[in-house]
Amino acid sequence: MACSAASAAATATAALISSNPKAFSSSSISPSQNLTIPRSFSGLRNPLKSQVPRPVSLSRGSRSRKSFVVKASVEIPPLVGNTAPDFAAEAVFDQEFINVKLSDYIGKKYVILFFYPLDFTFVCPTEITAFSDRYTEFEKLNTEILGVSTDSVFSHLAWVQTDRKSGGLGDLKYPLIADITKSISKSYGVLIPDQ
Repeated sequence: MACSAASAAATATAALISSNPKAFSSSSISPSQNLTIPRSFSGLRNPLKSQVPRPVSLSRGSRSRKSFVVKASVEIPPLVGNTAPDFAAEAVFDQEFINVKLSDYIGKKYVILFFYPLDFTFVCPTEITAFSDRYTEFEKLNTEILGVSTDSVFSHLAWVQTDRKSGGLGDLKYPLIADITKSISKSYGVLIPDQ
C-alpha cells in the first residue's frame, strides 16, 4: 500500500516493532537464500556517515562471501534494527479520546506504526481504512495498528465520525494518534519541516 501523492510518500512510513526480536534472527533464514543487489544500484543519494563500519554478509553458505558496509549517522539513526523511540500521546479510538504509550506494547504485541500527512485529504484514506478492514487478521498475529498524523484529536474524531462515502474514515478498529507537537514524527525521521 502506498500513498498516491509524492509528498505523502516522502512522509508516510511504517515501522514494525517486535516484542520478540529473536523472531527475525539470521537463524530463521535458510542458508541457501541470497540477497542480490542489481548492478544499477548506486546506493543512497546522501550517504550516511559512520565512524565504525561493520561488514554484513549478503550470501550465506557460498565460498566467496560478498559484503557491504552498514553506515549510520548520529543525526539520523536508521530505524531498522534499532529500538523504536517511545512516546505517549492522545489518540482517538472508538469515538473517544484515549492515551496511547508505545512502551505499553513491548513484550505483549507487535506494533505496526504508520504515519500519514493530514486528516481529510484524499491522499491515504484507502490505506488507512484497509488496515481497519483487515484488523482481525492482524489481531490473529498478535499485532496492534497505530496511525499517526500531526492533526489534533478533534480533527481525528471528526474524520472518523464522517462516513467513508462522504470523504471520511468511518469507525476504525485501531487508534489514530495526534502528534500536534510533531515530536513523534521528528523522532521517527518522517517529518518534512517546511511542509
